[in-house]
Amino acid sequence: MIAAIQSAGAVPTSARDLVLNSGIETKVVLAILIVLSLVSWAIMFAVGRELSKSLRLATLFAREVERAARLAGAGEVAKHSSPNAAQRVLVRALQFVGDTRRGNQALSHDDGSSATFSPTAAASRVETLRLVLDAEALAERDRLGRFLPWLATIGSASPLIGLLGTVLGVITAFVGIATRGSGNLAAVAPGVAQALVATAAALSVAIPATFGYNILANRLNRLDNLLEGFGTTVIAMLVREERI
Repeated sequence: MIAAIQSAGAVPTSARDLVLNSGIETKVVLAILIVLSLVSWAIMFAVGRELSKSLRLATLFAREVERAARLAGAGEVAKHSSPNAAQRVLVRALQFVGDTRRGNQALSHDDGSSATFSPTAAASRVETLRLVLDAEALAERDRLGRFLPWLATIGSASPLIGLLGTVLGVITAFVGIATRGSGNLAAVAPGVAQALVATAAALSVAIPATFGYNILANRLNRLDNLLEGFGTTVIAMLVREERI
C-alpha cells in the first residue's frame, strides 16, 4: 500500500519534495530562515575580515612602539603606519598630554603656583589618562563589534522560529488527516516530515551563527586585551619620560 502511494507521488522521497509539498506556514518560516542565514554569513565574513585586519595591524604597531626608545620615536612610527586601533590610542594619549601641558602652563602663568606639578596632581593625571585610553579602547570595541549582537540574536532566535514552523506544520498535518478521516502511518508521516523541515533548517542557521559569534567575540576580546596592555605601555613610557 505504501509503495503504491509513493509511486503515485503522494509521499515525498527527498528534501526537495518535502519543501515543495510543505504547507504555506512552513514555506514562510523557511523564507525567513533563508534571509537570516544570508545575514548571518554576511556578518561573519565582514566582521571577521575587519577584526582580523585590525588585530594584525594593532599587534604590529604595538610591537614597533615597544621597540622605540622614546615616545617621540613612537610618534614617528604612528605617522608612517597604517591606521589601526593601537595607533588611535597612542594619538589620543599624545593629545591628552599636549592639552594637559598647555593647561598647566597657562595655570602656572596666571597664579605662579606649582601645585599642578605635585605628585598628587601627577597621579591624578595618570589616572585620568587611563580613563581616557579605556574610553578610546571601548569606542574601538563598540565600532568593530556593532554587528555581533545581530549574530547572537540570529543564533538564539532561529531554533525558536524553526520550532514555530514545525508546530504550525504539525497542526496543519493533523487537521488534514482529521478532515480526510485517515490515521494510518502512511498518511501521518509525510505531513510530520514536512513540518520537521523547518526545525532542520533552523538548526542549519543557528549552529554556524553560534560558532561564528563565539569565534568573533573571542577575537574582539583579544583586541580589547591588546589595547588595554598597549595603553599601559604608553602610560609607562610617558611616566618614565616625565611627560605627565
